[in-house]
Amino acid sequence: MRPASSIARLPELLPEAEGEFAAAVFEGLSRPKKSLPCRFFYDARGSELFEEITRLPEYYPTRTEAQILNTHADEMVEGFAAGAVLIEFGAGSSLKTEILLARAAAGLTYVPVDVSQSALELGKIRLERRFPGLSVRPVVGDFSHPVAIAPDLAARPRVGLFPGSTIGNLTPPEAVDLLRTFKASLPRGSRLIIGIDLKKDARQLVLAYNDAAGVTAEFNLNLLARINRELGSSIDPVSFRHEAIYEPREGRIEMHLVSTVEQVVWISGRPFHFDAGERIHTENSYKYSIAQFHELARAAAWAPLRVWTDARRLFSVHELVSV
Repeated sequence: MRPASSIARLPELLPEAEGEFAAAVFEGLSRPKKSLPCRFFYDARGSELFEEITRLPEYYPTRTEAQILNTHADEMVEGFAAGAVLIEFGAGSSLKTEILLARAAAGLTYVPVDVSQSALELGKIRLERRFPGLSVRPVVGDFSHPVAIAPDLAARPRVGLFPGSTIGNLTPPEAVDLLRTFKASLPRGSRLIIGIDLKKDARQLVLAYNDAAGVTAEFNLNLLARINRELGSSIDPVSFRHEAIYEPREGRIEMHLVSTVEQVVWISGRPFHFDAGERIHTENSYKYSIAQFHELARAAAWAPLRVWTDARRLFSVHELVSV
């Protein structure tokens, strides 16, 4: 018999995936400018493809952030108070977090937050094997909502962690709102360590989202395969192509699915018309200068402290304090 899970469940934070996905697809494809939320990339196949993306030679963010963490982890953890609670928003399997956990003092409690219970369970098993004295207290939930801390941890000092430049998927106003939401889980005086992708040559950015092996294209097109699997449609993926462009006015990479022909696709009995060349906007990835991100942080009542970057200034990790 499988042992009972020790992971705290927060049912009010768990999306009803099928209903939410269907609603987002119907609403997004009914717009004059069609779009789908990027959070739906990450079904089982999409998550596998993203892991493959992080290992591609063109895709620099994951390995560059890991390099920064490895180089500066001692500085990052030196401010962790005794008995601190480290809350990671959108933790997944917590692989990069191990770099910080290996340097942190004993007595730390780690609270990974993610919508995937399976990822949290695997991460908990792995981390407790590697760090026998570490208390791992996962929470299944959506990090866009305040995290409910267990009563026995409520009085302890807290540190937030949000690596990966995930905040770049949000528009700047949405990013400010998320940083404000984090403050509900991180009281005044708490620190937040957050990864931010930096502005750079547009050619390098476009290559990172148009890899030669076509993995990012498959990742993007998997959204259509997911619609077919889950919503009773028969979209021909060959009738769409992947597109990733840099939009300099917005300072962001945009990913789209482009219809190669005029067509009508049927999803759960509903028709959606596409002109040839019509696009579905599937993702934004905003890039910031250090000064731009500091302005964003201040708008959400976070004070910037230290910044760590790689030698080529491709990526940055910021330390903020809640004010």
